Amino acid sequence: MPMISIRYVTPAPRPGLQAEVAALAVRLAAEHLGKDPGVTAVLAEPARPEDWFIAGTRPAEAGLAAIWLDIKVTAGTNTKAETARFVATAFAGMASLLGPLHEESYVLVHAADGDAYGYGGRTQNARWAEAHPG
Repeated sequence: MPMISIRYVTPAPRPGLQAEVAALAVRLAAEHLGKDPGVTAVLAEPARPEDWFIAGTRPAEAGLAAIWLDIKVTAGTNTKAETARFVATAFAGMASLLGPLHEESYVLVHAADGDAYGYGGRTQNARWAEAHPG
């Protein structure tokens, strides 16, 4: 049930790229974090190249793309190895879509407490308790 927010800038935007970015994020969350694509939400937002700065310069002016990917997952559902694989493959995968990424492009796997996070009006821990009575 992750929520993925991804903001990106690229010097080479093209039609359909936003949907490709969203689809890649969902696929990687399923493959590396075991998240169900059927309940994964994504907000993919392209940024204007003139609005993105790293160390006072615009990456797009140097021919580089940049990302900020934040995925919210329930704490305790992934190992350090799974998280590390997701971060690495998200960086590489987004570079393949957007072009070379600036080194200061970030991926955050935000592990939220199951009592403080949910969807459909129910927390993740409430969903777990319903699925595991007794």
